[in-house]
Amino acid sequence: MIGKLKGTVESIGEDWLIVDVHGVGYQVHCSNRTMNSMPSTGEAVVLAIETHVRETEIKLFGFTSDLEREWFRLLQNVQGVGAKVALAILGTLTPGDLASAIALQDKAMVARSPGVGPKVAQRIVAELKDKAPAHSGDTSGTISLQQEIGEGVAASAVQDAVSALTNLGYSSQQASAAVSATLAEAGEDAPSATLIRLGLRELAG
Repeated sequence: MIGKLKGTVESIGEDWLIVDVHGVGYQVHCSNRTMNSMPSTGEAVVLAIETHVRETEIKLFGFTSDLEREWFRLLQNVQGVGAKVALAILGTLTPGDLASAIALQDKAMVARSPGVGPKVAQRIVAELKDKAPAHSGDTSGTISLQQEIGEGVAASAVQDAVSALTNLGYSSQQASAAVSATLAEAGEDAPSATLIRLGLRELAG
């Protein structure tokens, strides 16, 4: 199985590119977000690869990071999510945003992806909620807090602070990330007023 390709971009299509590796051209299918980050033709590129082998074809999917590839695999464990839908989700949300949406049980955020209806989005946030902290990269601390908020078990001051910031127009992801960042400074027992004030400073910065 091919797990990584390092070469030069030979040509670019709508949702694929050809990577030349020592004279061999590999067609790699990518999400819209990954395609938009690709270098120009003739430039160097490194992609994490997921190989799908079928009776009639071998298909390669490319990602900018191993973490993104892990989410591609995880998403396909959910009923109704195949490679096409998984790519659409990763083309809309970064791994961090996806982990955050799942932790907060924000199915509307997931449903923003093309081809993802409310029922599939609900299954994704429900079935993958235990996976979010482990697959959130550098934001694992924030994701853990967001999961507590999504499940309604976070401290009342934290819930109140996130609610207040959300009412001011910030998304639930932005609000919970800001409150999570302030807890280290304010302490676990800080009142909601302090968390709101520091959260606003965090968001303004």
